[in-house]
Order: sequence, then C-alpha cells, then structure tokens
Amino acid sequence: MKKIIALSAVAFLSTVTFANTEASTEMQAQIDELNAKIAKLEKKQVSNTKGISRVNKLANNDNIKFDVDFRTSYDNIQYETVGGTRYKNEALYSNRLWLGMGYAPTKDMVFRGQLSMNKAFGASYGQRATGMGFDTFDWIINEQLTDDTLKVREVYWLWTPTVGGFPTTVSVGRRPSTNGNLINLRDDDKEQSPMGHVINMEFDGASAGIKLDKLVTGMSFKLCLGRGLTNATSWASQATKAVNGAMGVGTDLPNYVEDGSNLDNTDMAGFIFVPYDDGQYQVKTTWFRGFSVPGMYATTIDGTTGQPTAYTMESGGDMDGGAISFKVEGIGDEINDFLDETIIFASFAYSKSHPEDITRTVVGGPEADVYTDASMLGSSESETGYSQWIGIQMPNLTGGRFGLEYNRGSKNWKSFTYGEDTMVGSKMAVRGNAYEAYWTQPIIDKVFSMQVRYTYLDYDYTGSNGFFGDGSTSMEIDSAGSLAMDSVETAQDIRVYFRYRY
Repeated sequence: MKKIIALSAVAFLSTVTFANTEASTEMQAQIDELNAKIAKLEKKQVSNTKGISRVNKLANNDNIKFDVDFRTSYDNIQYETVGGTRYKNEALYSNRLWLGMGYAPTKDMVFRGQLSMNKAFGASYGQRATGMGFDTFDWIINEQLTDDTLKVREVYWLWTPTVGGFPTTVSVGRRPSTNGNLINLRDDDKEQSPMGHVINMEFDGASAGIKLDKLVTGMSFKLCLGRGLTNATSWASQATKAVNGAMGVGTDLPNYVEDGSNLDNTDMAGFIFVPYDDGQYQVKTTWFRGFSVPGMYATTIDGTTGQPTAYTMESGGDMDGGAISFKVEGIGDEINDFLDETIIFASFAYSKSHPEDITRTVVGGPEADVYTDASMLGSSESETGYSQWIGIQMPNLTGGRFGLEYNRGSKNWKSFTYGEDTMVGSKMAVRGNAYEAYWTQPIIDKVFSMQVRYTYLDYDYTGSNGFFGDGSTSMEIDSAGSLAMDSVETAQDIRVYFRYRY
C-alpha cells in the first residue's frame, strides 16, 4: 500500500510540474509507465486482500478452540454419627481437569464439548465401583473422584436461529446440567442451564428456548428433556451356549433391546421460565418431573424377624420438583462501590413423590408371601418436601469475593443434586440445616485463583443423600439411633483449592 501511495505521489507531482509546459515524449512515456505500474499494484493489492479475508475466515471458523480449567484441592472431611462415632480424612488431595472445546462454523451454529478427569492424589486401588457401584453412576461420573482417564462431561450442538423476530435456541447432546443458577456463585463458575437448588447432575437430553425480551425485559422460556437411565441390553450381554454344548449359538435377548428384568428408562421433562431479568434484578422459575426414578428397595424379607435380607435397585415411581429464585446483583443505585458489587439471593423449592408398586418376597417363617406395595422415600403415600436457601456474596479489600449461604430442607425434601461439588454430600439435599462460608481470591488476573470454603451440614432426618427408594426413608436422627441405625448426624468439609483457567 505504501508503494502504491509513493508512485501515485510521483505521478501527481509530475503531472502538476509539467501541466503548463510542453512535456517531452520521453517524459510522457515515463508517466504512462508509472500509471500502468500503479494500476497493476492496485489490482494485486485487491487480490491479496481477498486472499487474507479468506484465510481469516478459515482461521475463525474452521478450527476447534480449546480452553483449560485445572484445579488442585485439599479437603479436610469430618463426620459424626448419632451414636458419637467419628469418621475423618484430614488430608484428601485431588486434581480436577476440565478440557473444553468449541467450534462455530456459522454465526448461528455452535458445537461445544468438555472432557473431564477427577481423581485423588496417588493410586486409587479398589476405589472405583465401591458403594455398590454408585460412585460410577452416570449422573455423577465426572463429579466424583475416580481415576486418571478422561471422560465426556459435555458434548452437544447448539443452534440459535431467529424465528418471528425472537431469538431461539435448540440443542441436543450431553447438555450442561451442573453448576446451575445460584450454586455457580459459590463454585466461581459461569451459570449453566438448570437451577442449582433442584438439579445438579449430568444428563443426556435436549432443550429448546426462546427469548421474549420484546415483551418483558429479560423474559425467556426453555423446555428441557433428558434421559438419565436407558433400559437396553448391551452388546452380546445375553449370549448363551447351545444345550448340546456347541459353541455360542443363540441368545436370550438380542443386542440393545428393552430388558423387562432391568430398571425402566429414567426420563425427565420440565421447563425454565424467567419472567424478568434486567441484569440487576432477576426472577427465575422451574418445574420438572422425573419418570421411573430408581432406588434401593428391600425386596427380600425374613418372615421370622421381619428384617430385610436383600436389597435391589428398582424403579419406584415419579418425582416432581420446582423452584423459584430471586437474585439482586447490586444493591440500590450507585450508593457505593461495595453495595454495587454485592449479590443477594433467596430461593424456595419443593419436591413431591408419586410412588408405584414394587414386588417384595417374604422368605421363611409363618408369614412367607409375595406381595406388592407402593413405596418412595420409605413411604407408600405421596410425600411433599420443601427447601429454603438464602445467600450473599460481597467484595472484600483483597479484590476477591466473600460469601455466606444457608439452606434448610424439610423431612421429605428430595432434590436431584447428586453431582454437587461438595465432598461430604450435597448441601442442597440436606434434610436439616446447612451453613457455608467461602472466600474466592484472584491471584493472577482471571487466570489463577484460590478459594477457602467451609461447609457444615446438620441433619435432622436420615436419607438426605439416598436415591428415591427405601434408602431415602426419612426418620428423625434420634429415633434412627434408637433403632441401631448409627446415621450420620453432622458433616463438615474444609476445602482449599488453587485453580488455573485459560
């Protein structure tokens, strides 16, 4: 470009200088030659610009962009049972890696994915598939300590067309269903799709939403569908030998068909409705139903003693959940910097069970029998539970954020929050009281940070962290102790972490 300008200047000055004189034939030829060179260079410049634009377009769109989130944590964990027994781990160290990726071939189509590793320091002999395999359950596989393999935490496509003048979204895959609204404040993460008061676990599914800003500031509606368990045989899982001893002919069931002896599909359907959100004041609501949710049931009972002798995971019924939350980001209108940067929130949630019949077998004694009864949360009746949650997050003198939170759950409260990032169990699921304080401090801009967090759970009833069957029976802690069930009464976790994000 500089060369073109210089040649143009020469041509211009030459024209001015000789405009009123008789230019020699030789000088005119030189001017014509200069003009020809200028035209040639301009044509080449246009071609180069187009080429650079094509390269930029390819660089922006035709590649996957990666991000890294690596956290090293120290946890001091303490439990105490109703009988006074204490359990502890004074030095649990762990590494968590999130490797994110994204690709946007067009302005309204995005691919996003995230791989995860979450493990304790050192070897983990016998750690996986303990606790009857619950630690490898698909809902929590990336939130619990396992091993050093990378697992898929998120993978989905997101389409954002505009329909009738309203921005919409459609997405299918392993959707972001942890670290949702409000719980993300404590976890120092961007807000994900669900409301953290009632849902915090991994799901495969779909969503479709629409922004209704034209009607009310910040209004939006999203329909959510998910599947947490699939009833299907695996490949060759039912292969058998022939009766005459011939090798491998015949199967009881073909590959990937429904299996009547296994758990039913566990599906979820619901919506998220935001009636108002202006960036400072937000109101958010949600409702959902989980279909055929699983639980551990006493399926074999001793007819003499009346005590269970065998437990089985069964599909026990449906579970509803709903919540409404209020969040204020900045108290007042520019009163001072401290209030401008303070966040307060309150949330109220409920759950309601819909039990279905399961089969129980009484073995031995005069009461031998096979019967069915409806049961969820240890009750044959539909039970409703409630939970309240309040919190505040404020700036401090070090440039970090300090937060305080409190929540309380009733006797029959039941949430889908098994994937919450707390080593001692979900505080959102507590049937009793939970107290939490944390301090999050940036060290190097937004790249490197630390957090100190204290969580204390005080249980009034048993079954807070169980699934939806007999294992989630709600009994007062004192009476549970009298029944020789030495249930956990209090739990606490002191956590310190250092986190790198880029």
